[in-house]
Amino acid sequence: MKLLRVGPVGQERPVVMDAAGNLRDIGEPEIDGAFLASGGVARVRDALESGDLPVVDADGLRVGAPVARPGKIVCIGLNYSDHAEETGATPPPEPVVFMKAANTMIGPDDQVLVPRNSVKTDWEVELAVVIGKTARYLDSREAALDVIAGYAISNDVSEREFQLERAGQWDKGKSCETFNPMGPWFVTADEIGDPQNLAMRLWVNGELRQDGNSKNMIFDIAEVVRYLSQFMVLEPGDVINTGTPAGVAMGLPGQPYLREGDVMELEIEGLGRQRQTVGQA
Repeated sequence: MKLLRVGPVGQERPVVMDAAGNLRDIGEPEIDGAFLASGGVARVRDALESGDLPVVDADGLRVGAPVARPGKIVCIGLNYSDHAEETGATPPPEPVVFMKAANTMIGPDDQVLVPRNSVKTDWEVELAVVIGKTARYLDSREAALDVIAGYAISNDVSEREFQLERAGQWDKGKSCETFNPMGPWFVTADEIGDPQNLAMRLWVNGELRQDGNSKNMIFDIAEVVRYLSQFMVLEPGDVINTGTPAGVAMGLPGQPYLREGDVMELEIEGLGRQRQTVGQA
């Protein structure tokens, strides 16, 4: 089942896509932590199957991020061996964890802004996990998979100078405004099946830059969720960005960082496609 939000910024309407590709009003105020915690996914599935949801005319409407107001965006760094190699880093013995400001989240086709004084704004196609249940001190992989509501595409946009050359932690290179396009929808976990074999691609100005697969994660999704629950409480509506494969600007010859007017296109198998034009803050 594909859940998404359509409409102007701040006025998004939560909808579900039916088998024919029509969007239907889910009859819920929002797709957020409260919706997920209260069994919203099951309610929508039952209503969709019974044919009770009205069709929404979404022609020309903007698509927003599929989850509203995430409590936190938790990210895993250097989680693909080829990406660690291209950055000159040693594959880590445990997941590298950093946070991204929740208000970085934008729609999948919204404009990404190069920050003021930026010289090294970069792209990262990532498989995002949407948490559906409260999780603390999970003791098994099975328990970790049970708290996942679904999956989506994230673009973990990063400013490498801010991240790596300005002292301190990575967060200030990750939390600039517009630095987390997400969507177009999140797909419920039952529909994806195995999340560890999904093709992931990213193009810049039509040139393929990243061409990877989630099977190449160093720490797979079940382990990432289990691991994080040992250090923080994961709550419904939280988002986890699980790392990126090789092909980021930082690791390419000439380091072709993003500039105003560039166009990024991203896709992950079964999760749809994004397209962002780059502007200047």
